[in-house]
Amino acid sequence: MSQETGIWLFGYGSLVWRPEFAHVERRPAHVDGWTRRFWQGSTDHRGVPDDPGRVVTLIAEPGARCHGVAYLVAPATAAEVFAGLDHRERGGYARVELQVHFPSSSARPDGATSAPARMYLATHDNPNYLGDAPLPAIAQQIARCRGPSGTNVEYLLRLADALRDLGAVDDHVFELERLVRAHASL
Repeated sequence: MSQETGIWLFGYGSLVWRPEFAHVERRPAHVDGWTRRFWQGSTDHRGVPDDPGRVVTLIAEPGARCHGVAYLVAPATAAEVFAGLDHRERGGYARVELQVHFPSSSARPDGATSAPARMYLATHDNPNYLGDAPLPAIAQQIARCRGPSGTNVEYLLRLADALRDLGAVDDHVFELERLVRAHASL
């Protein structure tokens, strides 16, 4: 990644369907060795401190692949974009660097199929981390929670739809979607 051409950012949760920041380019991408899980608590967007919602983070898992979207942020707007994202992701997320991979059908103009990128990751040592739980319990929590950014159900359903639009399969997300729809009769 060259500071002259921009900085890649990998989104795997709400950034897939609601980036709300200036970017030069958007393309499907994936990261290897990571799996998406609804293990992070949200007390400022999809829940409140007394009733946190559940949002996604990535968990290291050998052999796993997580599909999402990579955004190229222009050098001229990078400081502003990342300051805004640092605020948006303040509820337990840290900015990390990793390698993103692009499908061969959307290789970069220079022919490269991967690039260094930044992403936001919530680890088990942050105060909002909820961790693993049985999927029915996670689904019940998602079904009841709401916060300043809307319902936790909306977050789950929009993520599931966005992943389908990318042609990505995520058994964890899709099973939670099924359970929430059954629970909430959506």
